[in-house]
Amino acid sequence: MNLPTREEAWDLLCEYTKSESLRNHARSVEQVMRAYARKWGEDEDLYGIVGLLHDFDYEQYPTMEDHPYKGAEILRERGYPEEVITAIMSHANYSGVPRETRLAKTLFAVDELAGFMFAVTFVRPSKSIHEVKPKSVKKKLKQPSFAASVSREDIEQGIAELGVDRDEHIQFVIDALREIDEELGLRGTVELPS
Repeated sequence: MNLPTREEAWDLLCEYTKSESLRNHARSVEQVMRAYARKWGEDEDLYGIVGLLHDFDYEQYPTMEDHPYKGAEILRERGYPEEVITAIMSHANYSGVPRETRLAKTLFAVDELAGFMFAVTFVRPSKSIHEVKPKSVKKKLKQPSFAASVSREDIEQGIAELGVDRDEHIQFVIDALREIDEELGLRGTVELPS
């Protein structure tokens, strides 16, 4: 497989995505994808690039008619492997592209939940991912008005399709994001042991 480098993928993301919050979302999904690839002995670069680029076209093409279809066209033009494009296409339920690989299922299971973690973190007084626990995440998921744009159905469907324990998956996402907390603006004001 002729996979572009992480640097090339980052440059592509930045070319189409100017918003820092969308870039942070891309980085967070990349981070969790890489962590799952490590856990399972899968290709970390493949998983990471899929995570990094899954929404790269969203800022310029935010409608269901365009996203992620425009992105898929751009990725094909730039020579990205079909495995990457298929996984990215399948993260949008409405695309009709089935999630048949672990790669695609992982992206779907991580995407909405990683975004939700920012909202859960930012309502804590410390604004630190280090104080987020699965219990508080589950409590917030039950509140439809909290981070209302996050699809609870997609989160639950993703966990079911991936076949992982819900609490363990939530904790896994938290732990992965803690590894790059400062980069994502999730360190907050909590004092960490050195």
